[in-house]
Amino acid sequence: MFVEHPQRVALHNEIHARPFGGVTSPARCSCLAFQTGEDLDQAVRDHFTTFCNRYSLTPPAPDQKYFEAACDGFSVIWERHAEFTVYVFKRTEPFNNPFEDPVINLVPLDWLDETPGQLIVGLHIVVEKTDRSDDELSRLFNHNGLTGSRILGGTAQVWTDFRLHGDGFGRILVKDCGLEYLQAGRLVQRLKEIEVYRMMALLAFPLAHSATPKVSEIDTRLSEITAEMASKTQTNDEETLAKLTDLAAQTEEMAASLNYRFSAARAYYRIVQARLNELREERIEGMQTIAEFLERRLAPAMRTCQNIGDRLEVLSKRVARANNLLRTRVDILLEAQNRDLLASMDRRVKLQLRLQQTVEGLSVAAITYYAVGLLGYLFKAIKDTGVPINDRVATGVAVPLVLGAIWFSMHRIRKALHKADD
Repeated sequence: MFVEHPQRVALHNEIHARPFGGVTSPARCSCLAFQTGEDLDQAVRDHFTTFCNRYSLTPPAPDQKYFEAACDGFSVIWERHAEFTVYVFKRTEPFNNPFEDPVINLVPLDWLDETPGQLIVGLHIVVEKTDRSDDELSRLFNHNGLTGSRILGGTAQVWTDFRLHGDGFGRILVKDCGLEYLQAGRLVQRLKEIEVYRMMALLAFPLAHSATPKVSEIDTRLSEITAEMASKTQTNDEETLAKLTDLAAQTEEMAASLNYRFSAARAYYRIVQARLNELREERIEGMQTIAEFLERRLAPAMRTCQNIGDRLEVLSKRVARANNLLRTRVDILLEAQNRDLLASMDRRVKLQLRLQQTVEGLSVAAITYYAVGLLGYLFKAIKDTGVPINDRVATGVAVPLVLGAIWFSMHRIRKALHKADD
């Protein structure tokens, strides 16, 4: 038998992790998305478990990220993502006004009030087969400008105004022109994901907007510092290095706080684009398509985030280069100072050597003088004993001999000392 990878089954089933169910028109859906990071995972699961207990449902397993079940009069879908949690409440029934009595009204209010996280998306999606005039559509969206298109090869039409209405929810109306049961479910899923991922992507935009002045300030300060470094005027390298270090710290701090959000925004934006492509939109005369509307409004926000991220990356590299240039200049100055110091030390050593040689010469002369003087006394004493000797001649003859002996002895001593040092 084969040795099976421990994650094989989990990886194989991942493609079925969020199997959004089908939808039969007429149907109404209320979608909620809350920003809930990993730190709120247990709170989110505990909160949804209380919902399941109210309706006698078996709650999702600890590792389960998708749950769908039927409740009293509606069905619920629960999706757990890394940064957010989605709740979808669906109901299939006839209605006159698509947005008058949303499904969210059937959900216990006290349970909703305790939902962990912060609400990022509130959306009503309605699927119906009713033909509505332009005036009716306008009234359903409070006379706001509409965006819409024919989608999925003409099997459906969709309209929205991308605005929050009095209840705090957005609205999407889908006309069923021949959707299959599962096809309608996938469509609702795509529309919901477009809204959720659009909002999650836009979370980076306020951060980019607020970071712009700080990035510009760092850019200006860095330009001033590099201009000072390039000028021929004497600058305090230690002070300049402190300024560069401060700029580097600020740049890295900003990059660390923004990079994750910007990276997530790019990923969410790519999902939005993919879901829009899956709609296969066809233009309704006189109306912007959803993709066109979002491209003209969402794309600039994403480009702003990308621009700030790129500027931070460039700033980080510029600060590093300026830092390296300054350190190189400081190293060159230190090398020059060390070279001058060594030259000065060499001159002092030579001077000391000459002085030492002078002192040694004087020392030899002095020792010779005293030694010859002592010998003179010795020769006089010998002469006084009756030995026939000329003490002056003997003293004179002794001078070169004593001088040579003393010089040779000191030379041997100095040579021995040098050898010991080596």
